[in-house]
Order: sequence, then structure tokens, then C-alpha cells
Amino acid sequence: MGDKTMTADEAVARLGSGMTVGIGGWGSRRKPMALVRALLRSPVTDLTVVSYGGPDVGMLAAAGRIRKLVAPFVTLDSVPLEPHYRAARESGSLDLMEIDEAMFMWGLRAAAVRLPFLPVRAGIGSDVMRVNPELRTVTSPYEDAETGVHETFAAMPALRLDAALVHVNRADRAGNGRYLGPDPYFDDLFCEAAGAAYVSCERIVDTAELTKAAPPQTLLLKRLHVTGVVEAPGGAHFTSCAPDHDRDEGFQRFYASTPWPEFAGRFLAGDEPAYRAAVRTWHEEGR
Repeated sequence: MGDKTMTADEAVARLGSGMTVGIGGWGSRRKPMALVRALLRSPVTDLTVVSYGGPDVGMLAAAGRIRKLVAPFVTLDSVPLEPHYRAARESGSLDLMEIDEAMFMWGLRAAAVRLPFLPVRAGIGSDVMRVNPELRTVTSPYEDAETGVHETFAAMPALRLDAALVHVNRADRAGNGRYLGPDPYFDDLFCEAAGAAYVSCERIVDTAELTKAAPPQTLLLKRLHVTGVVEAPGGAHFTSCAPDHDRDEGFQRFYASTPWPEFAGRFLAGDEPAYRAAVRTWHEEGR
């Protein structure tokens, strides 16, 4: 099946400035933060980021790496609006396509099945269409059997990705991935919508172990949609990755309340081991 393992830095080295990058997870839950931190260590910039946004968006926006953001929200969950994203948005440093959550999912699905768009009811009658004047509508060619109406839908364009970054609980070396928490989010769609997908995981296991001891529907990622696999224990920190670890709420509050240059200088100046060591020191200080 082939060994697709690589380091986070090796995965990010395959990305380039100007790309459209999808980032999996949801808000402050199961975000591929080790890959995001590697991206911040790289020179890659001028990105279009597609995300159910959390600290991934906040950090990349604060660092000036995002040219355009496509998102339905950017939240830390227990902190309703991601503050570093808010600062970037208020300063006008990035363009934003803000759409309904279902429209976002449908855009990923359209890209995954290689269609230019998919019709969706979400967004019709809302300000989504007003604030995104580039969006179009499409009328069904089929008459409703009860009403005789040809219904009008929003035509959600495909969210085609050059690359996707996602994080799961377990993966094998071939790129199959399993989530063990309460929700798959849409990590499979991110991978299927992308030209290349890089998956970090809490632990790499043998394929035989990966395919047993959990419900089969939790086997979320298929190897044919995965380009690289990165073993990154704690790689979602400070977001949650249940059941391996909860969100680090104290550290998240510190991140949210700390000016970006101070946070980046203390925690993001080195590699991933340096990040983990800095976080341990912060906790030991009782902050």
C-alpha cells in the first residue's frame, strides 16, 4: 500500500504561496495545529484558507499569511469570536467570503465529486446572497409534483483545494485514518476536495489495529485521498482531540488574551518539541 509517513515540515514543504488550503476540524476542535505551526515556520504566504475556522485561522491571519478566507465562522467555541481573527478582519488585512455552514459543506462536496457547483436551499432569503454578490441562483428544471413550482436554489460553487490539512486520532502508514471522538466533522470532504491531503494523527498504528476495536463508520479517511501522514502526539493542542485529550482551556484563554507578537515569540519561535516544552513551562508556572 506504500508508506506515506513524513514530518510536519516535510508536508508543509510541499505547499506554496498563493495556494488554496483547506483546514479540517471545527472551531477549536480537532484542528491540525502541529501542521499549522509548521506552516507558520515556513515562508508560505498569500493563502486562500478554507475552514470551519478556529485558532488555525486566527494564527495564520495574525501572522499575515491569509489573503482570502472562506468560512462560515471563526470561533474558539468557549470564546465565541476568535480575537486574533477579529483583529485581522477589523484591520482589513484579508478578504472574506462568509457563507452558511451548509453552503460551505456543499461547496466541499461539489469539489469532492468534481462538480462546478451544487444547488442548496441554505442561503436563500438571507444576507448571505447580499454580502456575496458573486453567488448565483439556479432554478430546478423539474416541476414540484405538489406545487407545480420550479424551485430556486443557491448555486454553491465548488471549494476546490490545492491542499488539505486534517488531524485524526489514529492513522496507518498508508493514509487510512480513524476518528475516535464524537464527530467526524468534515475532514473526509476536505481530503476528497483537495489535490493533496496531509493528515496528522495522535498515533500511527498498524492497519490491522486501525480496522478493529471501533465502529466501522469511524474509519473516516481512505488512503487513496491521502498524500502524507504525520505522527503528531498532541498535534491538535490547544484544541480538543477527544478521547485522547480535551481542549486546553487555560492555555486557550491565554492565547486569546495575549498580543500576537508576544504569543508567537514565546511559543512559535522554534520547532514542535520547543512548542511543547514552552507549553509545559507555562503550565508549571501556574499561569
